[in-house]
Amino acid sequence: MNDNRANSAAEMPRREFIRKSLVLTIPPVLGFAGIGKVLAAGATTAATYTPPKRARGTANRNVKDFGARGDGATDDTTAFQAAIDSLPSGGGTVYVPPGDYVLDPTRNVRLRSKMHLWIHSDARLRAKRNSADRAYVLMVYKVSDVEISGGQIIGDRHTHLGTTGEWGHGIMVRGSNRVTIRDIRISDCWGDGMCIGGAMVTAAPSIPTVDAVVCNVVSTNNRRQGLTIGCARNVKVYDSEFSNSNGIAPAAGIDIEPDPDAMSTTDTVHIENCLIRKNAGNGIVAYKRVANVTVRKCTIEYNGGYGLLTVTANKGYIAQNSFKHNYLYGVQFSASTKSYQVSGNVFRNNHTRLHGVNTTLNPLRSITGFDTSKTGNGAHIAKTPECTYIKVTTNQYAK
Repeated sequence: MNDNRANSAAEMPRREFIRKSLVLTIPPVLGFAGIGKVLAAGATTAATYTPPKRARGTANRNVKDFGARGDGATDDTTAFQAAIDSLPSGGGTVYVPPGDYVLDPTRNVRLRSKMHLWIHSDARLRAKRNSADRAYVLMVYKVSDVEISGGQIIGDRHTHLGTTGEWGHGIMVRGSNRVTIRDIRISDCWGDGMCIGGAMVTAAPSIPTVDAVVCNVVSTNNRRQGLTIGCARNVKVYDSEFSNSNGIAPAAGIDIEPDPDAMSTTDTVHIENCLIRKNAGNGIVAYKRVANVTVRKCTIEYNGGYGLLTVTANKGYIAQNSFKHNYLYGVQFSASTKSYQVSGNVFRNNHTRLHGVNTTLNPLRSITGFDTSKTGNGAHIAKTPECTYIKVTTNQYAK
């Protein structure tokens, strides 16, 4: 590949990318006057996160030099894989120029260690229609120091040939270390936009993914989830949007849930400055063997379940978020969840199942602790009796 242009010259700046995605998703009921309010609570006022650099060599490859057509009709899976496999042991960058590339998710494009898959902002990776229950456009499996950036991944949910399964993902990360996914739009997948989890081992805990970063990603209109975080440690999610998950349960924006074997766990997840809205299920779920979750400075709104739900989760910090217009409570702690703190959040018009959607912004009321009166946080924060060490400090509430 002779194209040595800096990534910034070919890709939309990160702040502009997330700004445009947020403006496009403002609910019509708010109108023009509501845009500033959503953006102020969302991902554009805070400084954008700079992801860590991953180690890789200086070799460059262009998928078109290996036969990729990018014409929207030719299956380019073999060409992509050949370009990746041609990298030397020190790794390097594989560049995807503008175009529409059809990739076969039943084969997976498998990334290798010490590589950057650099997708031009005008390039689209389109999932080839298939009938498989499990199929992934891009697979990051038991490798390290991988970066994926730019462009779009478009799934096959509208052309899928089967009716079963829920694992047709845009990007699957399993048992890998030091992975960054950034500046990319993922939509219309049969399963999740992205799934970060473990590599399963027979009769043993899954091998976890360690040190994964997701930033400046829009994951929308996927059939199961915007993002699933399974067996993993130290996952950071910044400046991103997870919206309109619908089609099959859980249909959450972000589902933090270890792999099903009883020994797998998820530990240390940080979600900050994200927009999580209009998912058919819950906005965020922390389910069972999950510890040390931080959700900070996010806008979590118009979701079809709870804004945030915990089930037997351990240790978390929920701070400076905006929970608005969620169908059930803003935050629900359940099933022996313990050691969570809720501080400095704004809750407006949650539990719309009971109260209806109210777009009139009533005056906020500051309350410390639990107040089950309807003028307090009764529609906003709840816990089941078996939950322990749940600390609610001062938050602001309005009907």
